[in-house]
Amino acid sequence: MHIAPYSLIQTPQFKRAFAKFARKHPELREKTKETLLALRNDPFTPSLRLHNLTGPLSGKQAVSITYAYRIVLCVEIVDREIVLHNIGTHDEVYG
Repeated sequence: MHIAPYSLIQTPQFKRAFAKFARKHPELREKTKETLLALRNDPFTPSLRLHNLTGPLSGKQAVSITYAYRIVLCVEIVDREIVLHNIGTHDEVYG
């Protein structure tokens, strides 16, 4: 049985942050693409290291692109949607 992939929904904040991130880190283009594809197929894949956030970002989750870079998001299981909120370094997305 094939399960449909999740939809990736980009917020305006994510679109701005992604454009800046892509310009600043062209060397991470392929790794970011792989991360987004894995996220779309199964956000619970262990290599993504999906984890819940606390504090001001409570209610959101994050996945790792690399050790230093993260994507902040919300996984909505009911509609099989993943709402992308931010991308950047640990300090940029959590700060």
